[in-house]
Amino acid sequence: MANDEAQLITDSQRGDVRAFNLLVERYQVRIYNLSYRMLNDADAAADVTQDVFLSAYRNIKRYRGGSFTAWILRIATNACYDYLRARQRRPTSSIDALLDDEEPPPRQFEDQSESPVDRSLRNELAGEIQRCLAALDEDQRIAVVLSDIQGLSYDEISAATGWPLGTVKSRLSRGRAQLRAVLRQGELLPARYRQEYGDQ
Repeated sequence: MANDEAQLITDSQRGDVRAFNLLVERYQVRIYNLSYRMLNDADAAADVTQDVFLSAYRNIKRYRGGSFTAWILRIATNACYDYLRARQRRPTSSIDALLDDEEPPPRQFEDQSESPVDRSLRNELAGEIQRCLAALDEDQRIAVVLSDIQGLSYDEISAATGWPLGTVKSRLSRGRAQLRAVLRQGELLPARYRQEYGDQ
């Protein structure tokens, strides 16, 4: 898998659009999910996802090795911050309205093999998590999303955000503490989704 991805990256750097499209297929759900968790807006997340891949395509020759996941998530993180800053300069609705009008992810990002009951439970859980994440400040939110939803290590989060390792740990710890208070240490979560929000 890693060697296959390395070859796709090399081919993409040589201008092979087919190879780059395969990378897009691998990462589009992760990038969309990150964007949605950060922006709390399905349309904005879809737009940012598209922008991320356009930027990645234009800049892939600058990729110099290391974690490709961290590299592309750094582009996505910066794109989300840019969108949030632009939205703050010209707000169009209150956060309460955004939360009340929360949209489900587009159907192309849904697992079509999932049963309707499981999908309903997952969407309910996702909505609850999203409301909790929206209450965090942006830096804590991105730390929690990258660690506990995207599954990145501290080093990968540092690479994706440009933060020193100590800052990653601090923001993640504060974000988890706030989520722990809202989620009552995981009691609202089904057992298979439950995550320990202790100090790490």
